[in-house]
Amino acid sequence: MSLGPGARLGPYEILSALGAGGMGEVYRARDTRLDRTVAIKVLPAHVSGDLVLRERFEREARAIAALNHPHICTLHDVGRQDGIDFLVMEYLDGETLASRLAKGALPVDVALRHGIEIADALDKAHRAGIVHRDLKPGNIMLTKSGATLLDFGLAKVTPAAVATSGLSVAPTLQTPVTMQGTILGTLQYMAPEQIEGQGADARTDIFAFGAVLYEMLTGRQAFEGKTQASLIGAILKDTPASIASLQPLTPPALDRVISTCLAKDSDERWQTMRDLLRELKWVANTGAAAPVAPAATSPRRSRHRIAWGGAVIASLVAAAFALVLYGRRPASEPVLTRFEIQTPATSEPMSFALSPDGRSLAFVATADGASRLLIRPLDQVTSQTIAGTEDAIFPFWSPDGRTIAFFAGGKLKIVDVPGGSPRVLADAPSGRGGTWNRDGVVVFAPSTAAVLMRVPATGGTPAAVTRFATGQNSHRWPQFLPDGRRFLFEAAQGQKGAQGVFVGSLDGGEPTRVLDDETAVTYVPPGTLLVLRRGALVALSFDPARAAVIGDAMPVTQSVGWDATMVRGALAASSTGVLAYRTGLAVRRQLAWVDRTGTVRGIVGPADENAPAGPELSPDGRRAAIFRTVEGNTDVWLLDVARGVPSRFTFEDHVDFFPVWSPDGQRIVFGSNRNGTYDFFEKSASGVGEEKPLLGQLTALPMAISSDGRFLLYGAQVPKTGVDLWALPLTGDRKPFPVVLTPFDEMAGQFSPDGRWVAYQSNESGRVEVYVRPFPGPGGQSQVSQAGGTQARWRPDGKELFYVAPDSRLMAVGVTPDGQSIDAGPPVPLFVTRLATGMNVYPAVGTKPQYAVAPDGRFLMNMPVEGSTAPPITVVLNWEAALKK
Repeated sequence: MSLGPGARLGPYEILSALGAGGMGEVYRARDTRLDRTVAIKVLPAHVSGDLVLRERFEREARAIAALNHPHICTLHDVGRQDGIDFLVMEYLDGETLASRLAKGALPVDVALRHGIEIADALDKAHRAGIVHRDLKPGNIMLTKSGATLLDFGLAKVTPAAVATSGLSVAPTLQTPVTMQGTILGTLQYMAPEQIEGQGADARTDIFAFGAVLYEMLTGRQAFEGKTQASLIGAILKDTPASIASLQPLTPPALDRVISTCLAKDSDERWQTMRDLLRELKWVANTGAAAPVAPAATSPRRSRHRIAWGGAVIASLVAAAFALVLYGRRPASEPVLTRFEIQTPATSEPMSFALSPDGRSLAFVATADGASRLLIRPLDQVTSQTIAGTEDAIFPFWSPDGRTIAFFAGGKLKIVDVPGGSPRVLADAPSGRGGTWNRDGVVVFAPSTAAVLMRVPATGGTPAAVTRFATGQNSHRWPQFLPDGRRFLFEAAQGQKGAQGVFVGSLDGGEPTRVLDDETAVTYVPPGTLLVLRRGALVALSFDPARAAVIGDAMPVTQSVGWDATMVRGALAASSTGVLAYRTGLAVRRQLAWVDRTGTVRGIVGPADENAPAGPELSPDGRRAAIFRTVEGNTDVWLLDVARGVPSRFTFEDHVDFFPVWSPDGQRIVFGSNRNGTYDFFEKSASGVGEEKPLLGQLTALPMAISSDGRFLLYGAQVPKTGVDLWALPLTGDRKPFPVVLTPFDEMAGQFSPDGRWVAYQSNESGRVEVYVRPFPGPGGQSQVSQAGGTQARWRPDGKELFYVAPDSRLMAVGVTPDGQSIDAGPPVPLFVTRLATGMNVYPAVGTKPQYAVAPDGRFLMNMPVEGSTAPPITVVLNWEAALKK
């Protein structure tokens, strides 16, 4: 049976469903006695009468309860109510390894660290006489504290390998339920003896562990087959391709470790998990460049290697950094070194930059309750917050490393470090990157719909330094080349054939095309381009003098985070051989029902690591249209509000987003760049039928459809006037006409429920405010917000307008029509929101509200999962050394 939010099992209140499998349904719940979040696993009703399955369920409870280990899920309680058997377990805030592997392979150091944690947990279980028998990525949870082993539902009890204090756990458990010839587990990770129905022991888990570690390092399964029979044949006969052939940067010793795990004959494998654990620690301690070596005693420092992030390892990393980078290393070839920097929570995971000498990292994170710029010297273990940098994004350094430029509050600013006060250089309503040469010239992208501008670092009047070619409408992410006159830049979001990477010049002239595709590029002096291709990072040799790429791409690493809508990757590099990147971008988000007091009344769907954004409720309130970025591709998804189940709505290999519903709920209009520039398309809400283009070649995104279904309100991006509001008649001559056309940016337009008014936000006063004007006119605008406002939404009866104030409070304003204007009451604060920011929230032609108002007055809000953080920043010293191997 499925349990809905609010259902009770003893003292536990069900909050939402987390997942389901053959051996149970898992729910997120609240322990009302201790006021803590827990996970509850319920035996499905349709199998609760099966004595064999119930015995297996009870054995899982006893197996978990017998184990106490930081990387094994903790069991809090067991219970039975109304014929329902359930376990109460530790709630783990993270993602399964299976979900993480859907994005690609893990970095070698991360895979090793998690492998050691899993091996340590299995060693504990084996020494207590418990064999897991269903080890797979879906049964491993990745959290901030590391990997945690789940689900002992198929566990087999054997005599304890090591005597425990007191009585052994083995006598307290019943005989295993496996019958001769029965296959238990998940096929892709089964050992040959499991497939053949023979007995399973610790070496069975070792085989599965080898298959999991292989997948962590390569991003592909060790054994594959189109059918069950061919998969079984592969497990019984085939030898997987070597890891080195798939990931050249992996330590050679790992091939020997994993091939021993995957031996067909269990006698040829590692015989205990303790032996295997010792080998993994040796590989981790020796480093990525280690040659294959015989088994060795784990060095004393291995425990420091494993305790990543502690004070001791931080000191070792700082010392290693100083040794490798500051000239105290021997004159032999450079040493490839990796380590991670855990940053505080951030909504801007792409906003970080290495200093020109590679010694310091600037990044954006939440400090003291506000998002600010921080500086972390790589040879130290603490970061310094830079005062006055609230809401900073996309920092970049001066050539001497003494000053940092950044975008904040619609301005380009600079600040001396440490201890300076920020100064404004120029207007930049939605900055998209900048670069600084040794002559004190700054080139920057002021917005998503602009050419590049130049301005002296000492201040002055900005001047255009590029111009749009036919089909272009956005130049961004400039990077100076060594001569200080020419620079790389990205032509993004234009028509097909007009996009790509170009070299422009301060002296003018026609830009030179370097790459045809729209992709994130980082220039590394003197002659390398780091290019992201759907998350895989490759290096290209580049001749700056000829503005030409030379030779073939060389792989650097897998799974670097990137945002297709911004055309930017989460990486930075210096000319001193230092590389920094995040393996992902999105802080996990979830949709939640919130009442007018700010109280969360329910969660809709699971926590999502794919940056869900822009919820739009269907007219009947039963479905929500959102957009998500999965494996680097953004699509529209539909979410069943009652069941919390998402289903994909668009399938093109392009950016599809900004969905809006027709008033009858039968159609959805969404924006897409599938034709080169951003346009919008219409599709049946059933998902059946063609996707019909509505407008043609124009950079525009839909915002709302009037209640009578006659007009589509959209935002159009025009180089001369920025973003304006237009309306497209959906009947008749279908000739668009302007709604708000000014030199300023008008965004997030919303029709009133009766279709007579349009609410929107504009920066015409120098600060973004919410306005209302009659539709289609005549009449002027009325300002609704005070002291700033964004993300306007109407109450379903049209008598109230909501918006988000700069301090994140949701404000409510009573509105009454008064002829050709509207009478707005004073804004009343309701509660402080925790609405999503960052990735997918501010793409292309404007922002989109991150909440919707339900017919019953509740708010469906897109919120970050509490405690969720972006992946750490991985720092690689002498990364180019790997290219020479």
